[in-house]
Amino acid sequence: MPRSLSGVEMRKRQQSHMEVPPQAPGQPRPNTCCLCWCGCCKCLWSEDMIERSERQACTKMDSIEATDDQNPTLEELVSWARSFEMMMRSTEGRELFREFLRSEYSEENLLFWLACEDLKRETVPAVVDEKARIIYEDYVSILSPKEVSLDSRVREGINMTLNEPSNLMYEEAQLQIYTLMHRDSFPRFLNSSVYRDLLASRRRSCLDT
Repeated sequence: MPRSLSGVEMRKRQQSHMEVPPQAPGQPRPNTCCLCWCGCCKCLWSEDMIERSERQACTKMDSIEATDDQNPTLEELVSWARSFEMMMRSTEGRELFREFLRSEYSEENLLFWLACEDLKRETVPAVVDEKARIIYEDYVSILSPKEVSLDSRVREGINMTLNEPSNLMYEEAQLQIYTLMHRDSFPRFLNSSVYRDLLASRRRSCLDT
């Protein structure tokens, strides 16, 4: 029986398609000061960031949780199978999907999407700047253990907006991760025990009433 993939191995496989643009010998990388967000330079700031990332079990953006205790009805569960968008609009749907993603070591995809949604609703410049930094450090930086899989073009677009962050700076990256979850994770979610067991339970409850 083939051994199961660890979280690190799965992340490497997901990111194996990403291209890294070549760099001319002796040419310094952009944004390599000690205040750069990507932490690409060899400095105390980047080392401190690694240590801080390892210490944190969760982030400010991880606090986006379900706000109600209502269980999804049978009709809602069936509707999720017809529409990924409908499931993502449901608090219960997102929480169930998050449980499944956690089992596949890809929970960061949904956390990143939720963080971007939260950022898009923000209008206060100082708060936008802070939340944009948190998202970069938690999900875009190559130093983060929760780095999401973005292609080089999208990543470069984000890097170009670091000096002037906005509440829409991650919009294209968010769409890319949304599409990844829809096409890659969602079909497996519908065939998983996480979804099927709950669906069967709701059907039995309806038959008993």
